[in-house]
Amino acid sequence: MAFLIRTIDFTASGREIIRDRVVEQAHLTVGRAAECDIHLPDLAVEQRHLALTLASDGTLRAEALGTLGFALDGRSVTEGVIDPGVGGEIALGSALIAAARDEAGRVTLTIRQAPAEEGKGDAVAGFALASALPSKRAASWVLASLILVLLLAVPVFTHATRTITPNDPDKITHGQTVLDAAWSTGALSVKHHALEENCESCHVNAFVSVRDETCISCHKGLGDHAAKPRLIAGMPELSSGDAALWKIAGMFGKEGRGACTTCHTEHEGKVRQQPASEAFCSDCHDKLDTRLTDTALANAHDFGKQHPQFRPTFYAAYGAKEPVRLSLDKKPVEQSGLIFPHDVHMDERGGAARMAISLAQYGAPLECKDCHAATADKISFKPVEMEQSCESCHSLVSGRGAGGFTSLRHGDVRKFREDIAGLRQGAARKPVGAARQRPGQFGEAGRYYAQFGRPVNAHISLARGLEKGGVCTECHLPTQTGGRADLVPVNLPDRFLMHGYFSHEAHKKEECTDCHAADKSKTANDLLIPDLASCRDCHLGATAQKTKKIVPSSCAMCHAYHVPSGQWSQSRSETTKGASSYVADARRAKGSDQ
Repeated sequence: MAFLIRTIDFTASGREIIRDRVVEQAHLTVGRAAECDIHLPDLAVEQRHLALTLASDGTLRAEALGTLGFALDGRSVTEGVIDPGVGGEIALGSALIAAARDEAGRVTLTIRQAPAEEGKGDAVAGFALASALPSKRAASWVLASLILVLLLAVPVFTHATRTITPNDPDKITHGQTVLDAAWSTGALSVKHHALEENCESCHVNAFVSVRDETCISCHKGLGDHAAKPRLIAGMPELSSGDAALWKIAGMFGKEGRGACTTCHTEHEGKVRQQPASEAFCSDCHDKLDTRLTDTALANAHDFGKQHPQFRPTFYAAYGAKEPVRLSLDKKPVEQSGLIFPHDVHMDERGGAARMAISLAQYGAPLECKDCHAATADKISFKPVEMEQSCESCHSLVSGRGAGGFTSLRHGDVRKFREDIAGLRQGAARKPVGAARQRPGQFGEAGRYYAQFGRPVNAHISLARGLEKGGVCTECHLPTQTGGRADLVPVNLPDRFLMHGYFSHEAHKKEECTDCHAADKSKTANDLLIPDLASCRDCHLGATAQKTKKIVPSSCAMCHAYHVPSGQWSQSRSETTKGASSYVADARRAKGSDQ
Protein backbone atom coordinates (compact mmCIF):
# COMPACT_ATOMS: atom_id res chain seq x y z
CA MET A 1 0.00 0.00 0.00
CA ALA A 2 1.20 3.49 -0.91
CA PHE A 3 0.13 7.13 -0.59
CA LEU A 4 0.68 9.86 -3.17
CA ILE A 5 1.13 13.07 -1.18
CA ARG A 6 0.71 16.20 -3.30
CA THR A 7 1.47 19.61 -1.76
CA ILE A 8 0.20 22.75 -3.51
CA ASP A 9 1.82 26.09 -2.56
CA PHE A 10 1.71 29.57 -4.06
CA THR A 11 4.52 32.03 -4.62
CA ALA A 12 4.28 35.71 -3.73
CA SER A 13 3.32 36.44 -7.32
CA GLY A 14 0.54 33.88 -7.17
CA ARG A 15 2.26 31.16 -9.21
CA GLU A 16 1.24 27.66 -8.18
CA ILE A 17 3.94 25.17 -7.08
CA ILE A 18 3.06 21.42 -6.94
CA ARG A 19 5.25 18.85 -5.17
CA ASP A 20 4.52 15.10 -5.29
CA ARG A 21 5.99 12.34 -3.17
CA VAL A 22 5.09 8.68 -2.73
CA VAL A 23 5.08 7.08 0.71
CA GLU A 24 5.11 3.27 0.76
CA GLN A 25 3.23 2.61 4.01
CA ALA A 26 -0.34 2.08 5.14
CA HIS A 27 -0.22 4.50 8.12
CA LEU A 28 0.50 8.24 8.16
CA THR A 29 0.74 10.79 10.98
CA VAL A 30 -0.19 14.44 10.54
CA GLY A 31 0.92 17.22 12.90
CA ARG A 32 3.19 20.12 13.72
CA ALA A 33 6.08 17.87 14.80
CA ALA A 34 8.91 17.51 12.26
CA GLU A 35 8.88 13.70 12.47
CA CYS A 36 5.25 13.51 11.27
CA ASP A 37 4.68 12.06 7.80
CA ILE A 38 2.70 15.17 6.88
CA HIS A 39 4.22 18.23 8.53
CA LEU A 40 1.90 21.25 8.98
CA PRO A 41 3.72 24.24 10.57
CA ASP A 42 0.56 25.77 12.04
CA LEU A 43 0.09 26.70 15.72
CA ALA A 44 -3.53 25.61 15.49
CA VAL A 45 -2.31 22.05 14.82
CA GLU A 46 -1.10 19.79 17.65
CA GLN A 47 2.32 18.12 17.62
CA ARG A 48 0.73 14.81 16.69
CA HIS A 49 -2.76 15.76 15.62
CA LEU A 50 -4.12 13.12 13.23
CA ALA A 51 -3.53 9.52 12.14
CA LEU A 52 -4.53 8.30 8.65
CA THR A 53 -4.76 4.53 8.12
CA LEU A 54 -5.63 2.53 4.98
CA ALA A 55 -8.02 -0.28 5.80
CA SER A 56 -8.12 -3.66 4.04
CA ASP A 57 -11.39 -2.69 2.33
CA GLY A 58 -9.68 0.30 0.67
CA THR A 59 -11.22 3.01 2.93
CA LEU A 60 -9.17 5.65 4.72
CA ARG A 61 -9.66 5.94 8.48
CA ALA A 62 -8.89 9.29 10.16
CA GLU A 63 -8.49 9.49 13.96
CA ALA A 64 -7.47 12.39 16.22
CA LEU A 65 -4.40 11.64 18.34
CA GLY A 66 -4.68 14.58 20.75
CA THR A 67 -7.38 16.51 22.55
CA LEU A 68 -8.41 18.52 19.48
CA GLY A 69 -10.58 17.16 16.71
CA PHE A 70 -10.67 18.02 13.03
CA ALA A 71 -13.20 18.95 10.38
CA LEU A 72 -14.33 16.23 7.98
CA ASP A 73 -16.41 17.46 5.06
CA GLY A 74 -17.47 20.51 7.11
CA ARG A 75 -18.28 18.68 10.37
CA SER A 76 -16.20 18.76 13.55
CA VAL A 77 -15.31 15.19 14.52
CA THR A 78 -12.61 13.24 16.35
CA GLU A 79 -12.66 10.26 13.99
CA GLY A 80 -14.13 9.31 10.65
CA VAL A 81 -13.89 7.16 7.50
CA ILE A 82 -13.30 8.44 3.94
CA ASP A 83 -13.98 6.43 0.78
CA PRO A 84 -11.19 7.56 -1.60
CA GLY A 85 -13.32 6.53 -4.58
CA VAL A 86 -15.93 9.10 -3.53
CA GLY A 87 -13.49 11.60 -2.02
CA GLY A 88 -13.40 13.63 1.14
CA GLU A 89 -11.74 16.68 2.71
CA ILE A 90 -10.06 17.13 6.09
CA ALA A 91 -9.46 20.60 7.58
CA LEU A 92 -6.63 21.10 10.09
CA GLY A 93 -5.92 24.67 11.08
CA SER A 94 -5.39 26.58 7.84
CA ALA A 95 -4.66 23.45 5.79
CA LEU A 96 -7.09 21.39 3.71
CA ILE A 97 -6.28 17.73 2.94
CA ALA A 98 -8.33 16.28 0.07
CA ALA A 99 -8.38 12.48 -0.22
CA ALA A 100 -9.06 10.75 -3.59
CA ARG A 101 -7.95 7.76 -5.69
CA ASP A 102 -5.93 8.25 -8.94
CA GLU A 103 -5.97 6.17 -12.17
CA ALA A 104 -3.31 3.83 -10.76
CA GLY A 105 -5.48 3.04 -7.73
CA ARG A 106 -3.27 4.90 -5.26
CA VAL A 107 -4.76 7.09 -2.52
CA THR A 108 -3.86 10.69 -3.26
CA LEU A 109 -3.68 13.26 -0.45
CA THR A 110 -3.70 16.82 -1.82
CA ILE A 111 -2.60 19.45 0.76
CA ARG A 112 -3.32 23.12 0.16
CA GLN A 113 -3.90 26.24 2.20
CA ALA A 114 -7.51 27.21 2.78
CA PRO A 115 -8.64 30.55 1.29
CA ALA A 116 -9.02 33.39 3.79
CA GLU A 117 -12.82 33.24 3.71
CA GLU A 118 -12.94 29.48 4.27
CA GLY A 119 -12.90 27.72 7.65
CA LYS A 120 -14.45 30.60 9.57
CA GLY A 121 -17.52 28.58 10.51
CA ASP A 122 -19.14 25.22 10.39
CA ALA A 123 -20.19 24.45 6.83
CA VAL A 124 -23.50 23.04 8.05
CA ALA A 125 -24.21 26.04 10.31
CA GLY A 126 -25.74 27.94 7.43
CA PHE A 127 -28.50 25.36 7.21
CA ALA A 128 -29.28 25.41 11.00
CA LEU A 129 -31.97 27.48 12.76
CA ALA A 130 -29.24 29.39 14.65
CA SER A 131 -28.23 31.13 11.45
CA ALA A 132 -31.59 32.90 11.39
CA LEU A 133 -31.37 34.08 15.03
CA PRO A 134 -29.49 37.10 16.43
CA SER A 135 -25.91 36.55 17.46
CA LYS A 136 -25.05 35.51 20.99
CA ARG A 137 -23.66 38.94 21.70
CA ALA A 138 -26.87 40.64 20.61
CA ALA A 139 -28.98 38.18 22.61
CA SER A 140 -26.82 38.79 25.68
CA TRP A 141 -27.31 42.56 25.47
CA VAL A 142 -31.08 42.14 25.06
CA LEU A 143 -31.36 39.80 28.06
CA ALA A 144 -29.11 42.00 30.20
CA SER A 145 -31.31 45.01 29.38
CA LEU A 146 -34.46 43.07 30.31
CA ILE A 147 -32.90 42.05 33.64
CA LEU A 148 -31.96 45.64 34.44
CA VAL A 149 -35.43 46.92 33.55
CA LEU A 150 -37.58 44.18 35.09
CA LEU A 151 -35.52 43.26 38.14
CA LEU A 152 -33.95 46.61 39.02
CA ALA A 153 -35.66 49.59 37.40
CA VAL A 154 -39.25 48.38 37.96
CA PRO A 155 -38.77 47.44 41.65
CA VAL A 156 -36.87 50.67 42.39
CA PHE A 157 -39.47 52.82 40.59
CA THR A 158 -42.50 51.17 42.21
CA HIS A 159 -40.86 51.31 45.63
CA ALA A 160 -40.08 55.01 45.25
CA THR A 161 -43.59 55.89 44.07
CA ARG A 162 -45.68 53.51 46.21
CA THR A 163 -48.06 54.60 48.96
CA ILE A 164 -46.82 53.10 52.20
CA THR A 165 -49.58 51.11 53.92
CA PRO A 166 -49.73 49.85 57.52
CA ASN A 167 -48.07 46.51 58.09
CA ASP A 168 -50.87 43.99 57.58
CA PRO A 169 -49.40 40.85 56.04
CA ASP A 170 -52.77 39.14 55.58
CA LYS A 171 -54.57 41.93 53.69
CA ILE A 172 -52.01 44.17 51.93
CA THR A 173 -53.12 44.56 48.30
CA HIS A 174 -51.63 47.91 47.29
CA GLY A 175 -48.48 49.79 47.96
CA GLN A 176 -46.34 46.78 47.18
CA THR A 177 -43.07 46.83 45.30
CA VAL A 178 -43.47 45.02 41.98
CA LEU A 179 -41.12 42.10 41.15
CA ASP A 180 -39.22 42.42 44.43
CA ALA A 181 -39.39 38.64 45.00
CA ALA A 182 -36.65 38.27 42.39
CA TRP A 183 -34.22 39.77 44.93
CA SER A 184 -35.00 37.19 47.61
CA THR A 185 -31.89 35.39 48.88
CA GLY A 186 -33.83 32.19 49.60
CA ALA A 187 -37.14 30.68 50.65
CA LEU A 188 -38.77 31.85 53.87
CA SER A 189 -39.39 29.57 56.85
CA VAL A 190 -42.61 27.60 57.22
CA LYS A 191 -44.28 30.20 59.46
CA HIS A 192 -43.33 33.10 57.16
CA HIS A 193 -43.73 31.28 53.83
CA ALA A 194 -47.04 33.04 53.15
CA LEU A 195 -45.12 36.34 52.93
CA GLU A 196 -43.04 35.27 49.92
CA GLU A 197 -44.85 37.77 47.68
CA ASN A 198 -45.02 40.52 50.28
CA CYS A 199 -41.46 41.60 51.13
CA GLU A 200 -42.71 44.92 52.56
CA SER A 201 -44.17 43.09 55.54
CA CYS A 202 -40.65 42.84 56.97
CA HIS A 203 -38.44 45.05 54.79
CA VAL A 204 -40.27 48.32 55.37
CA ASN A 205 -37.46 50.62 54.21
CA ALA A 206 -35.11 49.95 51.32
CA PHE A 207 -31.52 49.09 52.22
CA VAL A 208 -32.41 49.05 55.94
CA SER A 209 -32.30 45.82 57.93
CA VAL A 210 -35.48 44.47 59.51
CA ARG A 211 -36.25 46.37 62.73
CA ASP A 212 -37.62 45.01 66.00
CA GLU A 213 -40.76 47.13 65.80
CA THR A 214 -41.64 45.46 62.51
CA CYS A 215 -41.40 42.01 64.09
CA ILE A 216 -43.44 43.08 67.11
CA SER A 217 -46.21 44.46 64.87
CA CYS A 218 -47.17 40.84 64.14
CA HIS A 219 -45.74 38.99 67.15
CA LYS A 220 -47.66 41.02 69.69
CA GLY A 221 -47.46 40.12 73.36
CA LEU A 222 -44.39 37.96 72.84
CA GLY A 223 -42.40 39.65 75.57
CA ASP A 224 -38.67 40.07 76.00
CA HIS A 225 -36.48 37.44 77.58
CA ALA A 226 -35.28 40.24 79.84
CA ALA A 227 -35.09 44.01 79.74
CA LYS A 228 -32.85 44.82 76.77
CA PRO A 229 -30.07 46.62 78.71
CA ARG A 230 -29.81 43.72 81.16
CA LEU A 231 -30.03 41.21 78.33
CA ILE A 232 -27.01 42.76 76.61
CA ALA A 233 -25.13 43.14 79.90
CA GLY A 234 -25.66 39.45 80.65
CA MET A 235 -24.22 38.29 77.34
CA PRO A 236 -20.62 37.04 77.23
CA GLU A 237 -17.99 39.34 75.77
CA LEU A 238 -17.43 39.21 72.02
CA SER A 239 -14.19 38.13 70.45
CA SER A 240 -12.24 40.83 68.63
CA GLY A 241 -13.36 39.44 65.26
CA ASP A 242 -17.06 39.32 66.21
CA ALA A 243 -16.86 42.79 67.72
CA ALA A 244 -15.43 44.12 64.45
CA LEU A 245 -18.20 42.44 62.45
CA TRP A 246 -20.87 43.95 64.70
CA LYS A 247 -19.29 47.36 64.32
CA ILE A 248 -19.32 47.07 60.53
CA ALA A 249 -22.94 45.85 60.59
CA GLY A 250 -23.89 48.85 62.72
CA MET A 251 -22.41 51.18 60.10
CA PHE A 252 -24.94 49.75 57.63
CA GLY A 253 -27.89 50.28 59.96
CA LYS A 254 -28.16 46.83 61.56
CA GLU A 255 -29.51 46.87 65.09
CA GLY A 256 -27.12 45.79 67.80
CA ARG A 257 -27.02 42.70 69.96
CA GLY A 258 -30.32 41.72 71.49
CA ALA A 259 -32.35 42.52 68.39
CA CYS A 260 -34.74 39.93 66.95
CA THR A 261 -32.49 39.32 63.96
CA THR A 262 -29.57 38.43 66.24
CA CYS A 263 -31.09 34.99 66.76
CA HIS A 264 -33.77 34.74 64.06
CA THR A 265 -32.40 34.61 60.52
CA GLU A 266 -34.66 34.20 57.51
CA HIS A 267 -34.32 33.05 53.89
CA GLU A 268 -32.72 29.81 55.09
CA GLY A 269 -35.26 27.61 53.33
CA LYS A 270 -38.76 26.33 54.03
CA VAL A 271 -37.93 24.85 57.42
CA ARG A 272 -39.40 25.01 60.91
CA GLN A 273 -37.95 26.94 63.82
CA GLN A 274 -35.53 24.67 65.64
CA PRO A 275 -35.13 24.60 69.43
CA ALA A 276 -32.16 26.45 70.82
CA SER A 277 -29.14 24.34 71.70
CA GLU A 278 -27.97 23.96 75.28
CA ALA A 279 -24.93 26.11 74.48
CA PHE A 280 -27.23 28.94 73.36
CA CYS A 281 -28.56 29.18 76.93
CA SER A 282 -25.42 28.29 78.85
CA ASP A 283 -23.34 30.94 77.07
CA CYS A 284 -25.13 33.51 79.25
CA HIS A 285 -26.46 31.51 82.20
CA ASP A 286 -23.32 29.51 83.00
CA LYS A 287 -21.64 32.45 84.74
CA LEU A 288 -24.45 34.97 84.74
CA ASP A 289 -23.72 36.23 88.27
CA THR A 290 -20.29 37.44 87.16
CA ARG A 291 -21.87 39.87 84.66
CA LEU A 292 -25.16 40.65 86.44
CA THR A 293 -24.04 40.84 90.05
CA ASP A 294 -27.52 41.82 91.28
CA THR A 295 -29.42 39.00 89.59
CA ALA A 296 -31.61 36.67 91.63
CA LEU A 297 -31.12 33.86 89.11
CA ALA A 298 -28.73 31.05 89.94
CA ASN A 299 -26.19 29.90 87.38
CA ALA A 300 -27.27 27.05 85.11
CA HIS A 301 -25.19 25.09 82.64
CA ASP A 302 -26.43 21.51 82.32
CA PHE A 303 -29.55 19.94 83.83
CA GLY A 304 -27.61 16.92 85.03
CA LYS A 305 -24.60 18.86 86.37
CA GLN A 306 -25.49 22.46 87.21
CA HIS A 307 -29.09 23.55 87.63
CA PRO A 308 -30.77 25.39 90.52
CA GLN A 309 -33.36 23.70 92.70
CA PHE A 310 -36.96 24.16 91.56
CA ARG A 311 -38.74 27.20 92.96
CA PRO A 312 -42.52 26.68 92.75
CA THR A 313 -44.96 29.54 93.04
CA PHE A 314 -47.60 29.03 95.77
CA TYR A 315 -49.56 30.83 98.49
CA ALA A 316 -47.67 30.82 101.77
CA ALA A 317 -50.33 32.58 103.90
CA TYR A 318 -54.08 32.10 104.31
CA GLY A 319 -56.02 34.46 102.07
CA ALA A 320 -52.84 35.92 100.55
CA LYS A 321 -53.41 38.08 97.49
CA GLU A 322 -50.03 37.39 95.96
CA PRO A 323 -48.12 34.11 95.67
CA VAL A 324 -44.50 33.64 96.62
CA ARG A 325 -41.71 31.71 94.92
CA LEU A 326 -39.51 29.58 97.15
CA SER A 327 -36.89 26.88 96.65
CA LEU A 328 -37.89 23.33 97.54
CA ASP A 329 -34.67 23.10 99.55
CA LYS A 330 -36.32 25.37 102.12
CA LYS A 331 -39.19 22.91 102.69
CA PRO A 332 -42.01 25.31 101.78
CA VAL A 333 -45.41 24.97 103.45
CA GLU A 334 -48.53 25.74 101.43
CA GLN A 335 -51.46 27.52 103.07
CA SER A 336 -54.28 26.84 100.67
CA GLY A 337 -57.14 27.12 103.19
CA LEU A 338 -58.10 23.46 102.77
CA ILE A 339 -58.08 20.51 105.15
CA PHE A 340 -57.30 17.44 103.08
CA PRO A 341 -55.15 14.45 104.08
CA HIS A 342 -54.12 12.67 100.88
CA ASP A 343 -52.98 9.53 102.70
CA VAL A 344 -56.45 8.91 104.18
CA HIS A 345 -58.08 9.05 100.76
CA MET A 346 -55.40 6.93 99.04
CA ASP A 347 -55.16 4.21 101.69
CA GLU A 348 -56.43 1.10 99.92
CA ARG A 349 -57.48 -0.43 103.27
CA GLY A 350 -58.97 2.67 104.87
CA GLY A 351 -62.53 3.83 105.27
CA ALA A 352 -62.41 6.08 102.20
CA ALA A 353 -61.40 3.10 100.07
CA ARG A 354 -64.22 0.93 101.46
CA MET A 355 -66.76 3.65 100.75
CA ALA A 356 -65.44 4.17 97.21
CA ILE A 357 -65.71 0.43 96.53
CA SER A 358 -69.36 0.52 97.57
CA LEU A 359 -70.18 3.37 95.20
CA ALA A 360 -70.93 2.64 91.54
CA GLN A 361 -69.14 5.87 90.60
CA TYR A 362 -65.81 4.35 91.67
CA GLY A 363 -66.12 0.64 92.41
CA ALA A 364 -62.50 0.57 93.57
CA PRO A 365 -60.18 2.40 95.99
CA LEU A 366 -59.61 6.03 95.08
CA GLU A 367 -56.87 6.99 92.65
CA CYS A 368 -55.41 10.39 91.72
CA LYS A 369 -57.34 10.49 88.43
CA ASP A 370 -60.65 10.21 90.28
CA CYS A 371 -60.26 13.82 91.42
CA HIS A 372 -57.57 15.36 89.20
CA ALA A 373 -58.36 15.76 85.49
CA ALA A 374 -55.75 17.23 83.15
CA THR A 375 -56.51 20.28 81.03
CA ALA A 376 -56.53 20.10 77.23
CA ASP A 377 -52.90 21.28 77.03
CA LYS A 378 -51.79 18.46 79.38
CA ILE A 379 -49.80 21.02 81.42
CA SER A 380 -52.00 21.77 84.43
CA PHE A 381 -55.15 20.26 85.93
CA LYS A 382 -58.74 21.38 86.07
CA PRO A 383 -60.01 22.68 89.42
CA VAL A 384 -61.41 19.96 91.66
CA GLU A 385 -65.18 20.47 91.92
CA MET A 386 -66.87 19.45 95.11
CA GLU A 387 -70.10 18.37 93.40
CA GLN A 388 -68.31 15.91 91.10
CA SER A 389 -65.36 14.69 93.16
CA CYS A 390 -66.32 15.01 96.81
CA GLU A 391 -70.10 15.05 97.32
CA SER A 392 -70.52 11.35 96.65
CA CYS A 393 -68.95 10.84 100.10
CA HIS A 394 -69.26 14.27 101.73
CA SER A 395 -72.96 14.88 101.19
CA LEU A 396 -74.53 18.35 101.30
CA VAL A 397 -78.12 17.04 101.20
CA SER A 398 -80.27 19.32 103.34
CA GLY A 399 -83.70 17.80 102.99
CA ARG A 400 -86.37 16.42 100.70
CA GLY A 401 -88.44 18.55 98.39
CA ALA A 402 -91.18 18.03 95.84
CA GLY A 403 -88.63 17.18 93.12
CA GLY A 404 -86.42 14.97 95.31
CA PHE A 405 -83.54 15.75 97.63
CA THR A 406 -82.31 19.31 98.11
CA SER A 407 -78.65 20.26 98.62
CA LEU A 408 -76.82 23.22 100.02
CA ARG A 409 -75.04 25.27 97.37
CA HIS A 410 -71.25 24.96 97.54
CA GLY A 411 -68.57 27.53 96.77
CA ASP A 412 -70.23 30.74 98.00
CA VAL A 413 -70.71 31.44 101.73
CA ARG A 414 -73.42 34.01 100.97
CA LYS A 415 -75.48 31.44 99.09
CA PHE A 416 -74.88 28.95 101.90
CA ARG A 417 -76.39 31.41 104.39
CA GLU A 418 -79.40 31.88 102.09
CA ASP A 419 -79.93 28.13 101.94
CA ILE A 420 -79.74 27.88 105.73
CA ALA A 421 -82.28 30.71 106.04
CA GLY A 422 -84.59 28.81 103.69
CA LEU A 423 -84.26 25.71 105.83
CA ARG A 424 -85.35 27.70 108.85
CA GLN A 425 -88.35 29.05 106.98
CA GLY A 426 -89.41 25.66 105.66
CA ALA A 427 -88.95 23.65 108.86
CA ALA A 428 -91.94 22.69 110.99
CA ARG A 429 -92.21 25.09 113.96
CA LYS A 430 -94.21 24.96 117.16
CA PRO A 431 -97.09 27.44 117.47
CA VAL A 432 -96.28 30.72 119.14
CA GLY A 433 -98.91 30.12 121.85
CA ALA A 434 -101.42 27.43 122.74
CA ALA A 435 -104.54 29.56 122.20
CA ARG A 436 -103.23 32.70 120.60
CA GLN A 437 -103.22 33.26 116.80
CA ARG A 438 -101.90 36.16 114.75
CA PRO A 439 -104.73 38.18 113.20
CA GLY A 440 -105.47 39.10 109.58
CA GLN A 441 -102.74 38.91 106.97
CA PHE A 442 -100.18 38.10 109.68
CA GLY A 443 -102.01 34.87 110.56
CA GLU A 444 -101.35 31.41 109.16
CA ALA A 445 -101.82 31.35 105.37
CA GLY A 446 -101.76 35.16 105.39
CA ARG A 447 -99.63 37.28 103.07
CA TYR A 448 -97.19 38.30 105.78
CA TYR A 449 -97.21 35.06 107.76
CA ALA A 450 -93.86 33.95 109.24
CA GLN A 451 -92.85 31.36 111.80
CA PHE A 452 -90.97 32.77 114.74
CA GLY A 453 -90.26 29.54 116.59
CA ARG A 454 -86.89 27.77 116.89
CA PRO A 455 -85.78 25.41 114.09
CA VAL A 456 -86.01 21.68 114.72
CA ASN A 457 -82.91 19.89 115.98
CA ALA A 458 -82.38 18.14 112.60
CA HIS A 459 -81.22 21.43 111.07
CA ILE A 460 -78.95 22.63 113.85
CA SER A 461 -75.80 20.91 112.49
CA LEU A 462 -76.33 22.48 109.08
CA ALA A 463 -77.07 25.88 110.58
CA ARG A 464 -73.72 25.68 112.38
CA GLY A 465 -71.88 24.50 109.26
CA LEU A 466 -69.50 27.46 109.25
CA GLU A 467 -68.47 26.88 112.83
CA LYS A 468 -65.81 24.47 114.05
CA GLY A 469 -67.21 20.95 113.90
CA GLY A 470 -69.81 21.92 111.29
CA VAL A 471 -70.30 20.28 107.92
CA CYS A 472 -68.16 22.90 106.10
CA THR A 473 -65.18 22.65 108.41
CA GLU A 474 -64.59 19.03 107.45
CA CYS A 475 -62.61 20.47 104.51
CA HIS A 476 -62.38 24.23 105.14
CA LEU A 477 -60.85 26.40 107.84
CA PRO A 478 -63.36 28.49 109.84
CA THR A 479 -62.83 32.20 110.41
CA GLN A 480 -64.85 35.35 111.05
CA THR A 481 -65.51 38.30 108.79
CA GLY A 482 -67.19 41.37 110.26
CA GLY A 483 -68.22 39.43 113.35
CA ARG A 484 -69.96 36.73 111.30
CA ALA A 485 -68.87 33.14 110.83
CA ASP A 486 -66.98 32.67 107.58
CA LEU A 487 -64.50 30.36 105.85
CA VAL A 488 -60.87 30.97 104.83
CA PRO A 489 -60.86 31.40 101.00
CA VAL A 490 -59.29 28.60 99.02
CA ASN A 491 -56.06 29.83 97.41
CA LEU A 492 -54.59 27.42 94.86
CA PRO A 493 -52.54 28.28 91.74
CA ASP A 494 -53.41 26.24 88.67
CA ARG A 495 -49.68 25.80 88.05
CA PHE A 496 -46.83 25.70 90.50
CA LEU A 497 -43.83 25.73 88.11
CA MET A 498 -44.56 28.79 85.99
CA HIS A 499 -41.01 29.14 84.63
CA GLY A 500 -40.74 25.70 83.09
CA TYR A 501 -42.80 23.53 80.78
CA PHE A 502 -43.92 20.09 81.93
CA SER A 503 -46.14 17.70 80.00
CA HIS A 504 -48.06 15.13 82.04
CA GLU A 505 -48.97 13.47 78.74
CA ALA A 506 -45.31 12.58 78.14
CA HIS A 507 -45.22 10.88 81.56
CA LYS A 508 -48.56 9.05 81.32
CA LYS A 509 -46.87 5.65 81.63
CA GLU A 510 -45.61 6.57 85.09
CA GLU A 511 -47.63 6.33 88.28
CA CYS A 512 -48.55 9.66 89.88
CA THR A 513 -46.99 8.52 93.15
CA ASP A 514 -43.64 7.94 91.40
CA CYS A 515 -43.15 11.72 91.46
CA HIS A 516 -45.79 12.99 93.92
CA ALA A 517 -45.70 11.52 97.45
CA ALA A 518 -49.44 11.98 97.90
CA ASP A 519 -49.92 8.53 99.47
CA LYS A 520 -47.72 9.61 102.40
CA SER A 521 -49.02 13.16 102.84
CA LYS A 522 -51.03 13.67 106.02
CA THR A 523 -51.85 17.37 105.60
CA ALA A 524 -52.91 19.73 102.83
CA ASN A 525 -49.96 21.95 103.72
CA ASP A 526 -47.54 19.56 101.99
CA LEU A 527 -46.33 20.97 98.66
CA LEU A 528 -46.28 17.78 96.61
CA ILE A 529 -43.89 18.99 93.89
CA PRO A 530 -41.03 16.65 92.89
CA ASP A 531 -37.60 18.14 93.50
CA LEU A 532 -34.57 18.38 91.20
CA ALA A 533 -33.12 15.04 92.33
CA SER A 534 -36.36 13.23 91.47
CA CYS A 535 -36.31 14.51 87.90
CA ARG A 536 -32.63 13.62 87.52
CA ASP A 537 -33.52 9.96 87.99
CA CYS A 538 -34.46 10.06 84.30
CA HIS A 539 -33.50 13.46 82.89
CA LEU A 540 -29.87 14.48 82.46
CA GLY A 541 -28.14 17.09 80.30
CA ALA A 542 -28.21 17.28 76.51
CA THR A 543 -24.88 15.44 76.23
CA ALA A 544 -26.00 12.48 78.36
CA GLN A 545 -26.05 9.00 76.80
CA LYS A 546 -29.61 7.96 75.96
CA THR A 547 -30.73 4.67 77.52
CA LYS A 548 -34.06 3.04 78.34
CA LYS A 549 -34.21 5.16 81.48
CA ILE A 550 -32.00 8.21 80.83
CA VAL A 551 -33.42 10.96 78.61
CA PRO A 552 -30.95 13.60 77.33
CA SER A 553 -32.64 16.90 78.15
CA SER A 554 -31.62 20.27 76.76
CA CYS A 555 -32.74 23.61 78.18
CA ALA A 556 -35.35 23.98 75.42
CA MET A 557 -37.17 20.86 76.63
CA CYS A 558 -38.53 22.80 79.61
CA HIS A 559 -37.78 26.47 78.98
CA ALA A 560 -38.66 28.95 76.27
CA TYR A 561 -36.69 32.07 75.41
CA HIS A 562 -39.58 34.53 75.23
CA VAL A 563 -42.29 32.88 77.32
CA PRO A 564 -41.02 31.43 80.62
CA SER A 565 -44.18 29.35 81.16
CA GLY A 566 -44.05 27.51 77.84
CA GLN A 567 -41.93 25.17 75.77
CA TRP A 568 -40.15 26.31 72.62
CA SER A 569 -42.72 24.63 70.34
CA GLN A 570 -45.84 25.47 72.34
CA SER A 571 -47.90 28.63 72.39
CA ARG A 572 -48.84 29.90 75.79
CA SER A 573 -52.01 28.20 76.97
CA GLU A 574 -55.10 30.29 77.54
CA THR A 575 -55.81 28.21 80.62
CA THR A 576 -52.69 29.36 82.48
CA LYS A 577 -54.16 32.15 84.54
CA GLY A 578 -54.23 32.94 88.22
CA ALA A 579 -50.81 32.90 89.80
CA SER A 580 -49.04 32.20 86.53
CA SER A 581 -50.57 35.30 84.94
CA TYR A 582 -49.70 37.33 88.00
CA VAL A 583 -46.03 36.35 87.86
CA ALA A 584 -45.74 37.00 84.14
CA ASP A 585 -47.50 40.36 84.37
CA ALA A 586 -45.46 41.45 87.36
CA ARG A 587 -42.18 40.62 85.69
CA ARG A 588 -43.13 42.44 82.50
CA ALA A 589 -44.11 45.49 84.51
CA LYS A 590 -40.84 45.57 86.44
CA GLY A 591 -38.66 44.59 83.49
CA SER A 592 -36.77 42.15 85.69
CA ASP A 593 -35.00 38.89 84.85
CA GLN A 594 -37.13 36.22 83.27
